[in-house]
Amino acid sequence: MNPRPRIALIHATRIAMAPIEATATRLWPEAETISILEEGLSVDRAKTAELTGDLARRIIDLCRYAVAARADGVLYTCSAFGAAISRAGAEAPVPVMTPNEAMFDAALSQGSRVAMIYTFPPAAAGMELEFHEAARRQGREATLRSVFCDGALEAKQAGDVAAHDRLIADCAADIEYADAIMLAQFSMASAEEAVRRVTDISVLSSPGAAITEMRRRVESFGMSAKS
Repeated sequence: MNPRPRIALIHATRIAMAPIEATATRLWPEAETISILEEGLSVDRAKTAELTGDLARRIIDLCRYAVAARADGVLYTCSAFGAAISRAGAEAPVPVMTPNEAMFDAALSQGSRVAMIYTFPPAAAGMELEFHEAARRQGREATLRSVFCDGALEAKQAGDVAAHDRLIADCAADIEYADAIMLAQFSMASAEEAVRRVTDISVLSSPGAAITEMRRRVESFGMSAKS
């Protein structure tokens, strides 16, 4: 492992970059982060109902590139490529994480009724599958209610963060009978405080959980490599 752990952050949209970079600086200042952006992934993913073989190969190639750049861990920040990220991780010699696996575990620790607000439609089906797989691994029976927040992504892309956060908070205010509310995309992290103001339900976003878990895995991996 490098003297300073190097973590590759792989992005499919630039609006996911700032939340995770800021979180990494705050929670793991000893780590060196490098961001790898391939915006064509999100553009092309939005055009297809399924994760195509071409998209999967591109996801895997990005992981190989990160490993060649001496990354000690690889964290993807786009939620629409879960199956391909798992394939990339299976062949990588370092820890590789999907964006939301740590958040799913945290949500399941809160209870069995979970709501998920999302802003990028292609991400929903894959995330729902990953969530239920996480529940099965833990031996839990859990329900997931997915809520699409129309217009929030477009507001964020246009630079109107206040409108983005307000729209997500409005969606959250209508959610009842849940043990946790997850904000699906990394780009939604800015809305976390606005959501907390309108609900008493536990609110979870991806960046903090992801960095904390990546640190644990990289440090554990480094210790096992030395033994």
